[in-house]
Amino acid sequence: MAEKPMYREMMTDLERTVSEGGTAEEVLKAVCDYLCREHPECDWAGYYLVDPSAEGELFLGPYAGAPTEHDRIRFGEGVCGQAASGLKTFLVDDVAEEDNYLSCSPEVRSEIVVPVFHEGVLAGEIDLDSHHISGFGPEDGEFLEWLAGLTAEFADRARKGEGGS
Repeated sequence: MAEKPMYREMMTDLERTVSEGGTAEEVLKAVCDYLCREHPECDWAGYYLVDPSAEGELFLGPYAGAPTEHDRIRFGEGVCGQAASGLKTFLVDDVAEEDNYLSCSPEVRSEIVVPVFHEGVLAGEIDLDSHHISGFGPEDGEFLEWLAGLTAEFADRARKGEGGS
């Protein structure tokens, strides 16, 4: 993990946020709100969750930022769908150069999507958008992969409709 002071502070804050609990949706929403508020390049943060009743499809879970029309995404479609089908982090420096990009907003210039696995199964993904080209880099990927592990149980419960505390 990158040793930037920003990440150390964010990790401490996010561990506290998750440990405070709440329903799965409340915890994931609090994480998204935090990312949009504290990450200097984040203009939108959300969880797309694997739909247990629709094979190969994601649905929009908790998020922070402007509303999006993309509340369902098939595996392989757009950056989120590519990350889901490839089961790996997907970083796009300039969305205008991406043939398979699903535009959520004309202001979005770069995006990073990190799969969230719970007990070895894809539960969803964390998606961050920036209004700047190259808003995210490998260190963000490492940080978000850590965050995916921290929030995996909540993402799995949210996708199954098990809000619980």
